[in-house]
Amino acid sequence: MATEIYLVKVGMSMTEGVVDEWYIADGAQVTTGELLYRLETEKVNLDVDAETDGTVKHLIAEGVTCEPGDVVGYIFAAGEEIPDDIQAFAGGGTTAAAPAAPASDEPATDSPSAPQPAASADGRVKASPAARRLAGELGVDYTTLTGSGPGGRIIEADVHAAATNTAPVGGPSSPMARKLARELDVDLSQVSGSGPGGRITKEDVEQAAAAQPAPAAAPQPVAALAPAGSSSTVPVRGMRKTIAARMHESLSTMAQLTMDMDVNMDDAMKLRAQLVEEWADEGVKPSFTDLVMKAATKALVKHPLMNASWGDKEITLHGAVNMGMAVSLDEGLIVPVIQNADQRSVRDIAQESTRLAQAARDGSLGVDDLQGGTFTVSALGMMGVDSFTPIINSPQAGILGVNRIRDDVAWDGDRPIKTKVMRLSLTWDHRVLDGAPAAEFLGEVKALLEAPFRLLI
Repeated sequence: MATEIYLVKVGMSMTEGVVDEWYIADGAQVTTGELLYRLETEKVNLDVDAETDGTVKHLIAEGVTCEPGDVVGYIFAAGEEIPDDIQAFAGGGTTAAAPAAPASDEPATDSPSAPQPAASADGRVKASPAARRLAGELGVDYTTLTGSGPGGRIIEADVHAAATNTAPVGGPSSPMARKLARELDVDLSQVSGSGPGGRITKEDVEQAAAAQPAPAAAPQPVAALAPAGSSSTVPVRGMRKTIAARMHESLSTMAQLTMDMDVNMDDAMKLRAQLVEEWADEGVKPSFTDLVMKAATKALVKHPLMNASWGDKEITLHGAVNMGMAVSLDEGLIVPVIQNADQRSVRDIAQESTRLAQAARDGSLGVDDLQGGTFTVSALGMMGVDSFTPIINSPQAGILGVNRIRDDVAWDGDRPIKTKVMRLSLTWDHRVLDGAPAAEFLGEVKALLEAPFRLLI
C-alpha cells in the first residue's frame, strides 16, 4: 500500500500551511531521510524528510493551502502499481485525501485538476481557512464558487479569480508574500508570479512595490492634519492571531495559578563564570536560563506530575523530559524544544538552546525542533522583570518564568551581606497537581541552583 505524505502539523496551534516547494519531482525517486518538501506556515518554515523509499506522486500542487494532516502526496514502494490519475486514486477510498465524489451519469473529465463542485455530501462548502479569510477581505461569497483544489476544495486562487472576474495574474501566493503585500499596499491580482506554477513570491511583491509610483507629496493645510493623539488600528493576523487564540484557550480551559520563590544566585553566578571561561575556546557560553533549564529537568524527574498533561479521563505522565524554551520574535513568541533534556549536560543544553534560538530567528527550525514539549521555561530577566505570570503552553502542566538577577541583602547574625537573588515564577495546572507538590518542585529547582555543582553530576 502506498505511504501517505501528510502536511506536517507543527505545534498544536497550527491550523493551515502550504507545500512551499516540492524537493522531489512528481514521479521521481526518494530515499528515507531525503528532503521531500518545504512546509510554510504563518509561524515557521521548515523542511520535511521522507519516511520511506519509493516513487513520489504529488497530490497537492505547490502553494495550495491545506490543513494539518491533509494528504499531500504518496510514496509508492518498488513493485507497487503507480496510478496514472493520482487524484482518482486519492478519492478511491483506500488512502484518500478528500472524500470520493458521488457517482454521476456525466462522463469523467480527462483532467484530474479540473474544477469540481465545492459542496460536500452533507451540503457544506469545502474551502480552505485561507480562502475563507481572503473571501471576507475581498467581499467575495465563496459559497457560490467552484473549487479547483483537491476534491473540489475552494482555494485562494479561486477567490482571487472571483474578485477580479478573471483568472489571477500570478496565481496562488505564499503567506509571506500576502503579508508583505498588505504591508506595502500591493494588489496581488496585478502581480505576475515567478515561482513554480506562476506562484507569487516575496520577491515579486517587492518588485511590484518598487515599480509603483510614489504618491505625490502635496502640502496639506493645517486644518486637514490629524489631531495629536488620534487612534489607529493594527490588524490581528498571522502569529499574533495564533498566539491570542492559544493563550485565551489555555486560560479558559485550565485551572492556572502562579507562585514565586527567590533563589540565592551567588554560587550559580560563580559557576557560570567558570564554565564560560572553561568552554570559551569551543564557543559555548551557557546562560543563566540554561542553568535554570538544567535544574528544572532534574526536578521534573523527581516530580513527574509537573512533567504531565491533563486528559479527559487520565493524566499522562511523560517518560521523556522535553524542555520547551520560549523565544521572542518580532512577529510573536515561538517555543522550540530541547529533546530529552534530562539526559543532556549543562554544556549540551547551552549548545542546543543557542542553536534553537538562532534557528527560530532565521526561520530554519525543523519539524522535530517544535514537537513533543512536556514543560516550558520562559525568561524575561533580560528585560529587567522581577516577577510575571507565564501562561502554560497547553497541554503541559507547568511553565517556569525566569526573572532578573537583582542585588539583595542576606543576614549573617546581625551583619548584612550583599547577595544576588533571582525570583522564579511557576505557573501550574491545579487540575493536575495541588499547591504543595508544585511548591516542592519549585523548591527543588531552588535547591539545585543554590548548590549548582549538583547540576554537573
